[in-house]
Amino acid sequence: MPLPPSAPESAAYRLPNGQVPALAVLRHPRLLSTEVLAGMVTTLALIPEVISFSLISGVGPDVALISSVTLAIAMSFLGGRPAMVSAAAGSVALVIAPMVAAHGTGYVLPTVLLTGVLQVLFGVFGLARLIRYIPRSVMIGFVNALGVLIFLAQVSHVIDVPWMVYPLFAVTILIVVLLPRLTTAVPAPLVAIVVVTAAAMIFGLNVPTVGDEGSVSGGLPGLTPWTVPFDLTTLQIILPTAVGAALVGLLESLLTAKLVDDLTDSRSSKSRESWGLGVANILAGFWGGVAGCAMIGQTVVNVQLGRARSRVSTVIAGLFLLLLVAVLSPVMAAIPMAALAAVMMIVALRTIDWHSVRPSTLKRMPLSETAVMLVTVAIVVATGNLAIGVGVGVLLALVLFARRIAHVTTVEREITQGGAVAHYRVLGPLFFASSNDLVDRFSYVDDPERIVIDLSGSHVWDASSVAVLDAVETKYAAHGATVELVGLNPHSRAFHGRLSGSLDGSA
Repeated sequence: MPLPPSAPESAAYRLPNGQVPALAVLRHPRLLSTEVLAGMVTTLALIPEVISFSLISGVGPDVALISSVTLAIAMSFLGGRPAMVSAAAGSVALVIAPMVAAHGTGYVLPTVLLTGVLQVLFGVFGLARLIRYIPRSVMIGFVNALGVLIFLAQVSHVIDVPWMVYPLFAVTILIVVLLPRLTTAVPAPLVAIVVVTAAAMIFGLNVPTVGDEGSVSGGLPGLTPWTVPFDLTTLQIILPTAVGAALVGLLESLLTAKLVDDLTDSRSSKSRESWGLGVANILAGFWGGVAGCAMIGQTVVNVQLGRARSRVSTVIAGLFLLLLVAVLSPVMAAIPMAALAAVMMIVALRTIDWHSVRPSTLKRMPLSETAVMLVTVAIVVATGNLAIGVGVGVLLALVLFARRIAHVTTVEREITQGGAVAHYRVLGPLFFASSNDLVDRFSYVDDPERIVIDLSGSHVWDASSVAVLDAVETKYAAHGATVELVGLNPHSRAFHGRLSGSLDGSA
C-alpha cells in the first residue's frame, strides 16, 4: 500500500509517540482546514456503507446513522488511535443479524450493551495486546482482502444502471485522480462528490442516489427503549451474539489501528482502543441502538486521501453526519451513488498492497507465508467476514511455523571414555512438535550403561517435551542403563523438575 502524502506542517507538532495533538491542530489554520475537509469527505464515504449494513442487521438506516454519529464522536475522545473512523460496521452487523432474525430487534439493545461491557473488560485485562501475535503475512492478507471487499461492494452500483451513471462515474474518477496534481488544499473526493451531485441536481439526471439505499429522513431519535425481559432467558439469547460481536469488533478495530500506525509512522494505545470502543458501544446502544467498530475503508479515506492525522477529523465526521441526518437529509439523499462508488473503488485499489503480489516478491517469499496471505484473502472474500479470515490465517501461520521449526532440532551422538559413556547433545527448542520423535533418536540397544544427555543447546518449553525425556529415561532403564541430564538452563531445569515423573499418571 502506498504511504499517504505527508503533511509537513503537522510534523512540527508531533508528540513522542508520533501523534498530532488536537490542540495543535486547532491553533494552526492550515492543519485545521485539512482535518475539517478530511472529516467531511469521510462522512460522505461513510453514509452508503452504514445504510447497507443496517439492512443486513435488520434495523433501520436512521438507527444505524445515529449510532454512527455516537460512535464517531465518542471514539474521537475515548479511542487510542487518532484519525481512525468508527461507526456501525458490517462485520458486527453480520454477527447480530441471525439473532435479530430469530428473536427480533428488541434484543439488539441488551446485546449492544453487553458487547460494550465485554470490550471494556478486554481492554482492562490486556486482551488487546494479543494483536502483536498476528503475523505480517496475515496482516498483508487482511489489507488485500479489505481492498477486494471494498471494490466488490461497489460493483453493484455500476452494473445494470442507467447509462448516465457512467459519465458521472468517469468524471468522479478524473477529478479524484487529476485534481491532486493541481492542488491538495481541498480533498479531491470531496470536490468530485460536490461537482457530480450538483450536476445531477441541475440537469435533473435520473440516477441511483443515497436516498434509494434506504430512508434517511430527518429528525433525531430519543433514547433507545428497553423492550425485553430483564432475566436469564434474555442473557442466554444475547450472550453468544454479544461475545461474537465484541471479539469481531475489537479485532477489526485493533487491526485497523495497527494499519494506521504503519501509515502515519506513529503509535497508538491498543488497550485504550479496546475499552474506549466498549464505552462508545454502550453509548451507541442507548442513543442509536447498533454496535460498531473501526471502518477500515473510511479510515483509509480519512488518513490517505484526506491526509488527516488527529482526532479533530473524526469529530468533524461525526458532527457533519449529524448535520446531514438531522437537517440536510434531502441533500444527503440526492448524492449519486456513482460518485461514492468511484471514490471507494479508488480507495480499494490504493488499499491493496500491490508489492506483495508481484511475481518478483512472491518468488522471494517463503511458500508458507505466501500461502497464509492467500488463504487469509480467500477466506475473507468468501465469507465477507474479516475476523474469520484473520482467525484462519493466524491458525494456519501457527501450524506452518510449528511444522517448520519442528525440524530444526537435532541430536548428536558420541561414545566417550573408551566406550563407557554415550554422550548425546540435543540442539534446538523442545516443544510438542519437535520432541515427538525425539524418543526415536537414541540407540537404546547399542549404548553402554551410562548415558549423558546434554541440553545446553536446547530449551524445554512444554509438558510434551518433559514427557518425552521421561520416556527416554524409562527406555534406557529397561536396558539397564542410567541417564543423566546436564546443561539445562534455569527455566528448563525448574520446569522439568516440577513435571518430571508426574505425567504418566503414576504420581
